[in-house]
Amino acid sequence: MRDFSADHRWLSLNTATVRKQGDLVAIIEACARHGIRAIDPWRDQVAAVGFDRAVRAVRDAGLDLSGYCRGGMFTADAARRIEARDDNRRAVDEAKALGAPCIVLVVGGLPQYSRPGSAASKDIIGARSQVHDAIAEMMEYAQQASMPLAIEPLHPAYAADRACVNTTKQALDLCDRLDPERTGALGVALDVYHIWWDPEVLPQIARAGKDRLLAFHVCDWMVPTKDILNDRGMMGDGVIDIKPLRAAVEAQGFAGYSEIEIFSNDWWGKPMDEVLQTCIARHRTVV
Repeated sequence: MRDFSADHRWLSLNTATVRKQGDLVAIIEACARHGIRAIDPWRDQVAAVGFDRAVRAVRDAGLDLSGYCRGGMFTADAARRIEARDDNRRAVDEAKALGAPCIVLVVGGLPQYSRPGSAASKDIIGARSQVHDAIAEMMEYAQQASMPLAIEPLHPAYAADRACVNTTKQALDLCDRLDPERTGALGVALDVYHIWWDPEVLPQIARAGKDRLLAFHVCDWMVPTKDILNDRGMMGDGVIDIKPLRAAVEAQGFAGYSEIEIFSNDWWGKPMDEVLQTCIARHRTVV
């Protein structure tokens, strides 16, 4: 396993971590101040500053990207499926222009939550079938741009509203069905917040292998958790044993960034520089 204790060369900042403290340009400038060499920007943050300005800011700062957040939210009623398809194609185009190595897919839950305005449904089996078909369709477009897609399994608490793919096994089953030749077009983004609890996670990481492991995200799980969406912890403040999970992905050959992604009302209330300094310190000691 790589030694992170001496520097933060392999730290990437998911820009949601400081989304309340400044816009994307301000975040990029702060990363440059702190020697952070990679980011994973969110589409809404890119849109807020203007796409061309975002591309210039990334290039001028000399930053790598560890991913692009996000594609997906595939589940919808029939009236909104074309909307979902077109939105995901735009995500591919944006990721390509920004130089992202993959698009992170949060696949969607029940249609009324994934695509507001869709007719209400409780059919989670049908939702998962939609996800399969929609990823297959998105792959055709993404392969033309040589843009890999990374399915992110989310904790089961999000099954209804954000992602009906909830385990690494489910995500890899999709990969095997849709990309059986392991072409590199489809893989997984593993976030410790969503996978730490899973008794099958280590054998599933081994099953994934190097070619399926496209992204690795870190944060922590607080006890008690006050808000299932916006109370993630800084690494080391919660109960996740992060190092064994990183060791497992690196044992398969993963050599990319450890991406810090923290949705937290607490950390959003602190100055950006303080948050980044803490991220760097914890990346060296806990990740």
